[in-house]
Amino acid sequence: MTNTNAHEVMARRMVEHQERLQRAAARFDRGVAALDRLVKIAKGDTGQSRRVADFLLSWWNAGSCGSFDLTELWAVDGEIADDMVTVFRLIADRQEYPTHYGVGPDFEQIVALWRPELLK
Repeated sequence: MTNTNAHEVMARRMVEHQERLQRAAARFDRGVAALDRLVKIAKGDTGQSRRVADFLLSWWNAGSCGSFDLTELWAVDGEIADDMVTVFRLIADRQEYPTHYGVGPDFEQIVALWRPELLK
């Protein structure tokens, strides 16, 4: 390989790396926005709100708050299901609990609404 070819390969790899970083940043931004929308929904008082709360609380503490049945995705609107999938990806990518995103107080409100027995 000539020096010119090596430089071209290195330049291409740097561009590809930058593109991966940009995609990851965009995925993160979409995940945080989806989390914010889901938190608002989970504070509601509908069947979809309960399902979203179940999803979020299973992330926060599945042992105490219960797990999430993936077939519950069938009972929410498509936009909500999309947001749940997006947050699922955020969870997988970042490996952090929801409190890392500043929603701890919101989750406490969700527990009070949907799992009041845990507060006793």
